[in-house]
Amino acid sequence: MKQTKGAIARQRLRDSLNKSAKERLRLFLEQFDKEDEVLVVISADPDSLAAAQAVKRILRYRVKNTVIAYPNEVRRLSNLAMIDLLKIQAERLQTVKVNDYSKKIIVDSQPFHHPLFENIAFDAVIDHHPVTTQWSAPYIDIRPDYGATASMLVEYLRAAEIKPAVALATALFYAIKVDTHNFEKKANLADAISFRYLFNIANQNLVRKIELSEMRLSELNYFKIALTEKKVSKNRIYVHVGRVRNPDILVMVADFLNQVDKIAWVIVSGIHGERLVVIFRCDGYKKNAGKMAAKIFANDGSAGGHREAARAEVPCKNLGVESQAFTTDTLKKLITKHM
Repeated sequence: MKQTKGAIARQRLRDSLNKSAKERLRLFLEQFDKEDEVLVVISADPDSLAAAQAVKRILRYRVKNTVIAYPNEVRRLSNLAMIDLLKIQAERLQTVKVNDYSKKIIVDSQPFHHPLFENIAFDAVIDHHPVTTQWSAPYIDIRPDYGATASMLVEYLRAAEIKPAVALATALFYAIKVDTHNFEKKANLADAISFRYLFNIANQNLVRKIELSEMRLSELNYFKIALTEKKVSKNRIYVHVGRVRNPDILVMVADFLNQVDKIAWVIVSGIHGERLVVIFRCDGYKKNAGKMAAKIFANDGSAGGHREAARAEVPCKNLGVESQAFTTDTLKKLITKHM
């Protein structure tokens, strides 16, 4: 009986779960030859940037060349500061000729997390997000119990007996801080071990500089809109802030509102390009933001995430509503139908 791509992927994932770090490293390196031109694809954020840099370091003497590429516009100041201060080299995916590369890796994401990823045949997938289906790859390492993909890559580096340079260690250290919210979000012992290993190598002054580069003056206007437009109902806050230049501001607004006492859910949306972007936040205790996002939006676009934090991106045309007609009330009605 012929197996589907999803079944093959799930079997490979099960096979990899009990392997040691050295065995994972060996199987990963088996995918590459000396003459390979490798493309590492990410959706640029601190965890993916750091993990991709680690992959590039591991492959430095094992392949001909490695390039990191991302589809999203990086506008968040802290991310730009990370790229600048740590000298991270990456290109826009839209400018890269994907077929010129003999091997492709996706890090801190999966093939159906972004429309530009869907038509790429990946040779390796390394991620810590919940597993999606309908795709496969020769090498798969997905560990949703990890707080950061950077923690996984620290294990690869240590298995390869590679001590990361200060810049790489700083990137990985900062990535684990960000993705675990300083270990306030879900993390496991492996994240703590990787974090402690990096502590004495990373440059803490650079970490602080990156952390302090957070927001533009112009972005304060979105908080004003959010506070004006918010709807509160049954311990939930709903906010639609309208058109945004960068969807990262929606994450900042959602994280800010998530600090409000006696609020169980925060749902923040905005229009970026011709897509509705929705950010979900909850306590992740008896609630699951990732499942909620997928339940509401997966059939119309991309959606998913963790128990306490999730994201959905949907073409406005798929929702049957004009972008200019979408309001906080529209968002509330859309969400409450599924609550």
